[in-house]
Amino acid sequence: MESGSGLDPSKSKGSGSGEGKFGAFLKRVEPFLPRKELNPVELRSWAKKTGFVSDYSGETSTKLGETESSAFDLPKGRDHQTDRASSRQTDLDPILGRSRRSDIGSDPESKPGSIEEERGSNRNEAAETPLENEGGKISRDLENGCYYPGGGEGEGGGWPKPIVMKYGLRDDPPSYGPLIYYGLQHYLSLAGSLIFIPLVIVPAMDGSDKDTAAVISTMLLLTGITTILHCYFGTRLPLVQGSSFVYLAPALVVINSEEFRNLTEHKFREIMRELQGAIIVGSLFQCILGSTGLMSLILRFINPVVVAPTVAAVGLAFFSYGFPQAGTCVEISIPVIVMLLICTLYLRGVSIFGHRIFRIYAVPLSALIVWTYALFLTVGGAYDYKGCNADIPSSNILINECKKHAYTMKHCRTDASNAWTTSPWLRIPYPFQWGFPYFHMRTCIVMIFVSLVASVDSVGTYHATSMLVNAKRPTRGVVSRGVALEGFCSLLAGIWGSGTGSTTLTENIHTINITKVANRRALAIGALFLIFLSFVGKLGAILASIPQALAASVLCFIWALTVALGLSNLRYTQTASFRNITIVGVSLFLGLSIPAYFQQYQPLSSLILPSYYLSFGAASSGPFQTGIIQLDFAMNAVMSLNMVVTFLLAFVLDNTVPGSKEERGVYVWSRAEDMEMDPAMQADYSLPRRVSQFFGCRCCY
Repeated sequence: MESGSGLDPSKSKGSGSGEGKFGAFLKRVEPFLPRKELNPVELRSWAKKTGFVSDYSGETSTKLGETESSAFDLPKGRDHQTDRASSRQTDLDPILGRSRRSDIGSDPESKPGSIEEERGSNRNEAAETPLENEGGKISRDLENGCYYPGGGEGEGGGWPKPIVMKYGLRDDPPSYGPLIYYGLQHYLSLAGSLIFIPLVIVPAMDGSDKDTAAVISTMLLLTGITTILHCYFGTRLPLVQGSSFVYLAPALVVINSEEFRNLTEHKFREIMRELQGAIIVGSLFQCILGSTGLMSLILRFINPVVVAPTVAAVGLAFFSYGFPQAGTCVEISIPVIVMLLICTLYLRGVSIFGHRIFRIYAVPLSALIVWTYALFLTVGGAYDYKGCNADIPSSNILINECKKHAYTMKHCRTDASNAWTTSPWLRIPYPFQWGFPYFHMRTCIVMIFVSLVASVDSVGTYHATSMLVNAKRPTRGVVSRGVALEGFCSLLAGIWGSGTGSTTLTENIHTINITKVANRRALAIGALFLIFLSFVGKLGAILASIPQALAASVLCFIWALTVALGLSNLRYTQTASFRNITIVGVSLFLGLSIPAYFQQYQPLSSLILPSYYLSFGAASSGPFQTGIIQLDFAMNAVMSLNMVVTFLLAFVLDNTVPGSKEERGVYVWSRAEDMEMDPAMQADYSLPRRVSQFFGCRCCY
């Protein structure tokens, strides 16, 4: 075979015209590089900068040609495959100027999408030889909907390897025992995200310990119901739905607004009803976004460079709350953080009876150990002070000798809560349990923006999870269906009164990665247990008794993990690109700095609010003043939210600054036509048969 025969039409003989061969070359290169950029010098420079190594084989032996022919004999009627492969092996090499290692063998008649589908269906056959294994790695990466020019996590900087799951989406364990175990395991690993939000918002609303227990029970009920709904009627990916940190910051903004600071009677119920009305309106907007197909259009503009800083900003929004609240009792908070780091980092590889206990159960294990340690401190008299009442720690502020100890007793003692004595054994959360919601334009506008950010967060989670479980990417219609169902789940949260909306938890990605279980049936069975436990009022009372300092310490770790998971979306892009670095850096910095500007307008807040709530008190006194009270509140609140500002900046910059699809790491979603012809994909994403028949075929996709 002559070098460069794939490029020079004059040198091609016997296998078709030179023009046809050059056209085939253009057709095959097109998915990676636009035709107008086929400049050998530029391509060679690009390959050097990004570290791209051609995976096309340069060997020309007959044996190699036969291997390639057998490995890629797709049922497309390919005749004389050996001759075609040998004439195409040098097509890309003269441009990149690199040695070739393997051939992905494409037919000029076949499209890249069809090649990906057929290679995915024959993945086991393609892994029998080293040569075929190399091509399979490329195929899997293309199926994952992303392109790694500089290599990924594979060996030697090569293509990243798929994670082996114990149980996939439809791989049911042989009996109910493992199903129950894996289902409960999933929720235990997410315990911090599921139960600690009420420990933040209820005390901020001056709610009682009994109210905290009731809200925790309500969240457990809603998590179970909404997760089951998503497993069967949403995207059908194994994702837990629950109270999201996306809604926590706006909830704190509403709670600390000037209107509610001066309330003395029924403050908890009044604020909760305000939050319920705002969440209901925001959820209806999200439902419309998904059900009308608008989300399918917006998906064209949502890419990793937008998702990464937005999700990271969700975690960074609480940096002023995290350790200042945890520091109220450092003898509890520091051991918790140290235990979490030891379990997740230093003991992550330790296996006990085949299970990596420390990595999977890091949060509940660390919290339980330190909670027990705090109990011994309390029982041992570490927080007993002469003349001070241990039963009602907050009352000690009235006694001069005990004023300096009241703060420590309230935040460090494990018996400071009276939730156990005031909560009933059986309590069933019911709709509108706090009263009928209030609907005000100012808070509704805030929640509409927040629901949009929650949808963007979920899009990144859908894509990452589909890659993690080695499934094909969902279609835009499936993503829209998932967003619409999340809106319905938030509607239920607003009706029941959990204080925050319900959405896909970003931490799902970490949980699936460490448990290696992606079975949605196990997730549904675990959700049934959550629903049952939500009726046990004393369980909510036990969880409500967790010291706030301990809860804040765990949340510090979870928020840091949220930041890391958000930034991990950049792995789909060219991370060394100056364009991407600038967009992410500017979005994150201004996303923190602009809200700080709005938060400094608090002439009265600093005298009333604790320091860790000051950043959430800008809505009533921010710089945006038009005389329209409702609009002023809404705009000041929106611009004081880090995640909203970060999203708006990243969205505008990523969609206006020029950049190639490879550089931006554009999400690749499956097409509805692909789903119609792929039974495996239908089994992964389509609605249950009776439901799809009721709504019509289009709802399946």
